[in-house]
Amino acid sequence: MIDEDNSATLGHVAYSRLRDMILSGELPVGTTLQEKKLAEKLGVSRTPVREAIMRLMMEGLVLRSAGLTPVVRKLSLDDFIEILHVRRLLEVEAARKAAEVGDAGALDELLAVMKSYVAGHVPSTEEHVRSDDLLHEGIARLAGSRLLLGMIGDLRQKTRIFDKGRLPERFEPGAREHIEIIEAIKARDPGRAEAAMRTHIDNVRACVLTHLRRLF
Repeated sequence: MIDEDNSATLGHVAYSRLRDMILSGELPVGTTLQEKKLAEKLGVSRTPVREAIMRLMMEGLVLRSAGLTPVVRKLSLDDFIEILHVRRLLEVEAARKAAEVGDAGALDELLAVMKSYVAGHVPSTEEHVRSDDLLHEGIARLAGSRLLLGMIGDLRQKTRIFDKGRLPERFEPGAREHIEIIEAIKARDPGRAEAAMRTHIDNVRACVLTHLRRLF
């Protein structure tokens, strides 16, 4: 049983467990997600299960059937290719604009974090995801566009299932690519920042596609 007193983490735990059950095939495509049964299985109340299902719907792993019942959705390779393509367009633009107009000092702390990863520090999954989010969000903020920030955040949420825990081979290369992006922005070199972000997204895309093909 999950400790009910630790209510702050229940939604995240339920989400992680359900996500893993879907990706492992324990909850196959077309499975109806019944809150009561899932709550009993996970040892939590129905509320965190409901929250987890909503998150999974936002990520595209779950959809509502014609009867409005949530069901496991078939992963679409085309969906992820399209999302990553749009992410590439937007994040390359964000990196370019950040190098042109942003205060790159805001990225100093994250640069130190990425260098610590390359030097051998192995973060928890939560720490790694948080630093990755802060970096991409920070670059989008430096670009100075609320619309760009919102769109990038939404698309990144849809690809969040491919975190360090699922793509460990991307950990160190990703950190090195992040360092190059930050240093290009700090050097106020838009062309270099563009190229660094493009390389990063292309490498993420290649790794994700290789992983996704194993699921089909």
